[in-house]
Amino acid sequence: MYLEPSELQPFLVLAEELHFRKAAERLFVSQPALSKHIRKLEEKVGGPLFARTRRKVALTETARVLIPLARKLLQGSRAAFESAREATEGRAGTLRIGFGIASVSEILPRTIIQFRRACPHVELQMQDMSTPAQISGLLNGTIDVGMVRMPVSDPQLVNFPLFRERLVAATARVVPFRGGLAGLRDRPFVFYPRALSETFHGHVLAVCRRAGFTPRIVQEASELFTILSLVRAGLGVALVPSSAVRMHVPGVAMHELHMPEAEWKIGLAWHKLSEKRELISGFSAIIAQVVRKQ
Repeated sequence: MYLEPSELQPFLVLAEELHFRKAAERLFVSQPALSKHIRKLEEKVGGPLFARTRRKVALTETARVLIPLARKLLQGSRAAFESAREATEGRAGTLRIGFGIASVSEILPRTIIQFRRACPHVELQMQDMSTPAQISGLLNGTIDVGMVRMPVSDPQLVNFPLFRERLVAATARVVPFRGGLAGLRDRPFVFYPRALSETFHGHVLAVCRRAGFTPRIVQEASELFTILSLVRAGLGVALVPSSAVRMHVPGVAMHELHMPEAEWKIGLAWHKLSEKRELISGFSAIIAQVVRKQ
């Protein structure tokens, strides 16, 4: 046997008022109905909760023990209701977001900051993944939304473009940059591993081949800052997303390639049957707003 929140609310009101008429008025019920409710509750707990006389109503020891527990139960019930309501409205829950090396521009951090302000009860789980891995994750439900390389052709996924990204050449400042990318053909290259992002790795290779050479890869690194640090140390040159320009690594120069092949689109994608449509809608609206202000 246990107590329901609906049984405890009238008890708590009467415990505060210690007056049947005033408590009944607060509860919008008749005084006889309140008295009947309290008697049933007393029968359930096995003893009196109020000591009644003609002049006053007093709490029993049983009531004093029950009051803090009843309040805690009602607060938990309200919290559960509010959490469920917020989740239904897309203001609570967990949103799992996939992203790759090419999508870590200022847009994603700004979006996360604004989204957390707007939805403080939503837990964000970030996963660094290649576009193919994100597509698989969206289809099998391991992530809810992805920042992917466009285009996305799977009919089960909804997507829209966010912004254009492009490759730039990163070199140590002492390394001359003449003749465009082709001028770096004899330089050693630092690459992002194929295992972590086959699409990005393949794109860099394709752009180098378009410039007339196959790069000589001497080192790989999984973090963009590490790649730039290796470039700064003179280990090689690299092709990196233009968002890396904002990292302002000392001793590293960034060079535009002026090649159409170096550009691509980043977009947002999610499963059209996702049960987190409200959460995704809120996130996509904020990221679209951030993009427009860039």
